[in-house]
Amino acid sequence: MFSNTRLKCSLRQAPLEAGIGEASEAAASVLRPGRQIGHMKGSVAVLTAPVRANDRAWLKVLSAYRQPRLWRSSFEIVVTLVPFAIFWGIAFISLSKGVWLGMISIVPAAAFLLRLFMIQHDCGHGSFFARRRLDDWTGRTIGVLTLTPYDYWRRAHATHHASAGNLDERGTGDIHTLTVAEYHSLSRLKKLAYRLYRHPLVMFGIGPAWLFLLKQRLPFGMMRDGLSPWISTMATNFAIAALSLGLIWTVGIAHFLAIHLPIVTLAGGAGIWLFYVQHQFEETHWSNADDWQFAEAALHGASYYDLPPVLRWITGNIGIHHVHHLSSRIPYYRLPEVLRDYPQLRNIGRISLGDSLRCVRLVLWDEAKGKLVSFREASRAAAGA
Repeated sequence: MFSNTRLKCSLRQAPLEAGIGEASEAAASVLRPGRQIGHMKGSVAVLTAPVRANDRAWLKVLSAYRQPRLWRSSFEIVVTLVPFAIFWGIAFISLSKGVWLGMISIVPAAAFLLRLFMIQHDCGHGSFFARRRLDDWTGRTIGVLTLTPYDYWRRAHATHHASAGNLDERGTGDIHTLTVAEYHSLSRLKKLAYRLYRHPLVMFGIGPAWLFLLKQRLPFGMMRDGLSPWISTMATNFAIAALSLGLIWTVGIAHFLAIHLPIVTLAGGAGIWLFYVQHQFEETHWSNADDWQFAEAALHGASYYDLPPVLRWITGNIGIHHVHHLSSRIPYYRLPEVLRDYPQLRNIGRISLGDSLRCVRLVLWDEAKGKLVSFREASRAAAGA
């Protein structure tokens, strides 16, 4: 076995200094090379051994998909930003003329704002253009629309990728999840607070408004981590204020608030939902630091959210999350290529749209059973013990 301390140090250093996409490579660099597990079929490596037995081998296999296409990335921005502006404009015209039915365009506008965030997300991983300066400034610009300070978010998200599934590294860039034992050890007041936090109305209703409208205006969690988080949040706040004042001057404050606030709230709720089901599913993977391994946590601790084609497109294929966590440098528009060439990956962590609705009740990690459970299941187990 390799040194877990060395792995954690490598994972922390790579994302914060060289970019989120380096987390996979940092992990791979400290793992011992595995045995030969397959053969080549044309330009595609064919893995013949069981998937779980060779999690680490996927790190090398997936590196073939990391190169973005400049024309495609540019096209993705155009077909996302232009419809967002059009639907925003339709909502304004409808509101101005009293045609309330036209306000339904807020829904597709929110969908395209969500898609803009997926582009910002790929920029944070250095995978959208694979040109650091271009990725960063694209991400920073989009962050003004998504109300997300890019550099501050990127650093928190790097920590998430470097520690996802590690019970000893919870607390940054993830959904707060307690183990059954931790929950039972809480006072009644703290149990109530955790239950409220995990309630769907709070998680997907109040939570997004708090996160995108308020929390991200200051570098919470990084206030003593130097100037960079402060520059990121304050510069983004200034740009948001300038854009908002420009729109208010153009369309009026009442129209601006009636249109943009619902768009941001809907997009934020959808984004939190996606992030939730990508890791909060029954057969997800968690382990203590001594047993934690990057490849296993990435491949089995993230879901394959098998969405209908339209939703898959609008969400930037983020549902193929297990592949994304294993190799975050793959541009989102190339993730379907991986599933096409390696269909066995479709069977790992797969949840359908219907399955995802049942994930909401899963709130505690049962270390004995190795899966997420509901409050009711945890209570029954405690009563029967």
